[in-house]
Amino acid sequence: MSEITILGIDPGTTVMGFSLLRTSLRKSELIEMNVIKMSRLPDQMSKLKFIYDATEALIEKFSPTILAIEAPFFGKNPQSMIKLGRAQGVVIAACLHHGMEVFEYSPRKIKQSITGNGSSSKEQVAAMLKQIYRFDEIPKLLDATDALAVAVCHHLQNKMEQGEHKFSGWESFLAKNKERIL
Repeated sequence: MSEITILGIDPGTTVMGFSLLRTSLRKSELIEMNVIKMSRLPDQMSKLKFIYDATEALIEKFSPTILAIEAPFFGKNPQSMIKLGRAQGVVIAACLHHGMEVFEYSPRKIKQSITGNGSSSKEQVAAMLKQIYRFDEIPKLLDATDALAVAVCHHLQNKMEQGEHKFSGWESFLAKNKERIL
């Protein structure tokens, strides 16, 4: 498998996290991780246009071939869910326009892939990513590390699909991991 660049997105209409992860089957390297802030924009349509333009700029600068995006989750506020879905849709549309493959992961799946626990806090996920990628400090806005977590989740999922950790059941797992048995 050759190197690919994954654009990880944690969608939002006030703050959107993004990351770029260069990967091959055996390794991954953090290229960039940050947030895009939209709190000063006057209305939702301005924010959606800004999200589209920012996504286009990331695609043009880094040439990712895959989008890994966090799926919307069901919260208590339906209006927030609608805004989040629109933001996600705009990002997906920009990526599809550029011929990118799109993969969506649930928050639980993302957390589980990073920490081993689907109920982990954002802080726990950020701390684990800091250890793995050895960045200096955890960003103040955890939307950035959330976006990295989505990209890493896709990378790990892809490794499993390529056969690095694929087992047909407990017997095949135990046969290939004898050193792990007590």
